[in-house]
Amino acid sequence: MTTKELYIGIMSGTSLDGIDTALVEIDNNQVRLLDSYDHPIPDSLKQRILDVALGQQTSLPEIGQIDHLLGKLYAQAVHALLDKSGHKASDITAIGNHGQTVFHQPGGQTPFTIQLGDANIIAALTQIDTVADFRRKDIALGGQGAPLVPAFHQSLFQSQGSTVVVLNIGGIANLSVLRPQQAVIGYDTGPGNMLMDAWCHLHEGKAFDKDAQLASKGNIDQALLSELLKEPYLALSAPKSTGRELFNLPWLESIVSRYSTSVADVQRTLCEYTAQTIANEVSKFKLGDNPELLTCGGGAHNPLLMQRLAELLPEWQVMPTDDKGVDSNNMEAMAFAWLAYRRIHNQPSNLPEVTGASKLASLGVMYFADK
Repeated sequence: MTTKELYIGIMSGTSLDGIDTALVEIDNNQVRLLDSYDHPIPDSLKQRILDVALGQQTSLPEIGQIDHLLGKLYAQAVHALLDKSGHKASDITAIGNHGQTVFHQPGGQTPFTIQLGDANIIAALTQIDTVADFRRKDIALGGQGAPLVPAFHQSLFQSQGSTVVVLNIGGIANLSVLRPQQAVIGYDTGPGNMLMDAWCHLHEGKAFDKDAQLASKGNIDQALLSELLKEPYLALSAPKSTGRELFNLPWLESIVSRYSTSVADVQRTLCEYTAQTIANEVSKFKLGDNPELLTCGGGAHNPLLMQRLAELLPEWQVMPTDDKGVDSNNMEAMAFAWLAYRRIHNQPSNLPEVTGASKLASLGVMYFADK
């Protein structure tokens, strides 16, 4: 009897650059990517999400409308992926949907995290059972609710004598540290593409700095870089996680306004900021003669950022996860397909040593299609 099952993972991250979907085959925890599809987010909806995420005044009707519209959009993305792959809804065991984070506050007296995108709508419109709301149980157990992907990275990559760090560079950069005979470590290092994207969009009208064209025209402003590196989050010990509620355009502009520097110089400095905040953390975990830094996410396609990581970490082999046979563009969507699999089979999917939760738990809430 075959144990193979098909799952769809959906991920829309803090960069808001689109909805990533991945169709995977899972056989006894072994994951194989079959197909993928990137679905656009309409500019009007993207702006509404940003307004909420950046703390602008909002209302319950606005939150409800965004939740509804995202649910429909995720369902459209699933239908498009099914059409592209030639599969039917009945072939799929379940969907794992991350949802769109609009606020993440894992600390303080009232820790919480909010992801929008009504999973009831996804299940109803796709006729596929859907797993969503992955983060809040971990927070209820005293954890950060993030990062959740290190458990998936652990299932994919093994460290044999030397450290393997898996680095996802989305809006926020996060790493998974895999060392021989040691517990997994994982946390958000700080900004990934988020600040670079915001600055480029503000001054160039482009969603991101393709091939680091703007940054390559500038020079590092050392005074500005030093000021950015004073951000208290960077000095916190793990477990820790962050997001747009901290590293956002108003935060950046409040700092940049104190310096006389060009648009290109700021972009170059932001690229260096991302590179240094990542490298400062990765360098702490070197073990063995052949440590590897495996990169994925949109930032893995930034040639200047990759060059600087290689220069800042000369003893490490820096390469995309593609070199290890795992698609770097679809890592997180694949991870949420795997998290759905773990929930369907009632298997633990958080790592308390990573998130700080009090115990292992099978994360996610089931939304049945009622076929």
